[in-house]
Amino acid sequence: MSYRINPKSKTGWIELITGCMFAGKTEEFIRRIKRYEYARQKVLVFKPEMDKRYAEKSVVSHSGIKVPAYSVSNSEQLLEVINKDHDFDVLAIDEVQFFDTNIISILDDFANQGKIIIVSGLDKDYRNDPFQNVDKLLYIAEYVDKLYAICFECGGNASRTQRIVNGVAAKLDEPLVQISGYDKYEARCRHCYIAPN
Repeated sequence: MSYRINPKSKTGWIELITGCMFAGKTEEFIRRIKRYEYARQKVLVFKPEMDKRYAEKSVVSHSGIKVPAYSVSNSEQLLEVINKDHDFDVLAIDEVQFFDTNIISILDDFANQGKIIIVSGLDKDYRNDPFQNVDKLLYIAEYVDKLYAICFECGGNASRTQRIVNGVAAKLDEPLVQISGYDKYEARCRHCYIAPN
C-alpha cells in the first residue's frame, strides 16, 4: 500500500493500527517500521515502560518478532528522549493506549511538522469500552487499519478482547489494565464475547 501517490504531496501524517488482542497489530507495526528503515528513513520506536511481557527494550509480537525500542513511562519522557539530539523521519509508538493523553497533541504536532507517525493500540478494553488515546486517534489519523483476530471460541472474526480470570470471563471490578498474553486474554467475536458484570 502506497500512501504518497502524488509526488508533490507533503510528508506528515498519522497511521493508526488498531483492533483487539491477537489480531496481528504489533506484527503490522513492525512490518511498517522495517519498510521505512529499508527506505533509509530514520525511525524512533517507543513503547510504554509498563509493557515488559517479552522484553524491556524491544517491541515484541506474540509470535516473537521484535524491533528495538525506547521504553518510557509517559509522554514527557518520550519528548526527553527525542530532544537528546534525535533526528527522525518516522516516530513509531506501540500500545499507545497506555500513554497519558498528552501523547495525542504531541503526535499531532509532529505530523504537522512533516513527520510520519505510526501508532498501534487496542481499540477497546476488556469491558468493550473505547481505550483512551486510540479513540482520539481514530478521527485525527489519516490512515486507520482495524485488524481482526480469530475467535478463540467459534473461529469467527474476533473484534473484542475477553479477559479471563481462573478460567472464566473477568468481572467488572477487575483492574482495567493487566499486561499479559494468552494466559489472561482471548480474542472473541461479538457472539462469543461475555460482557463483564
